[in-house]
Amino acid sequence: MKIAIINGPNLNLLGKREPEIYGHTDLEAIYESLQKKFPHIHFTFFQSNVEGELINVLQEVGFSVDGILLNAGAYTHTSLALADAVAAISSPVIEVHLSNIFSREDYRHSSFIGAKCIGSISGFGAKSYELAVGYFAGIN
Repeated sequence: MKIAIINGPNLNLLGKREPEIYGHTDLEAIYESLQKKFPHIHFTFFQSNVEGELINVLQEVGFSVDGILLNAGAYTHTSLALADAVAAISSPVIEVHLSNIFSREDYRHSSFIGAKCIGSISGFGAKSYELAVGYFAGIN
């Protein structure tokens, strides 16, 4: 099984950026934890602060992997282009967020990409990623 994990803007600052919201775990630790918990899965990891790079990666992997975890960060609430990219590919996508977007500012309650995904997981910190991988692995 192949799963791509794609992270958007500011997620490179996890562990440093607003830890009261996003926690103290950095992105590398999340990746390492997933690899240990799911050794039978081949993961690819990508992070960019640039919207177009996220779209390019979705298009590159979106026809060849068994699943995609997409944490689009703030682009979740602003990017029709990312939503269109998710709609255009055949690999199933789960929208993932560390924080509970529905308990935050009103503008974070909407997601352009969510309607194009098979599901959304938010509010469980780093465990959000594990829950999404577990879905693809058939253990949830």
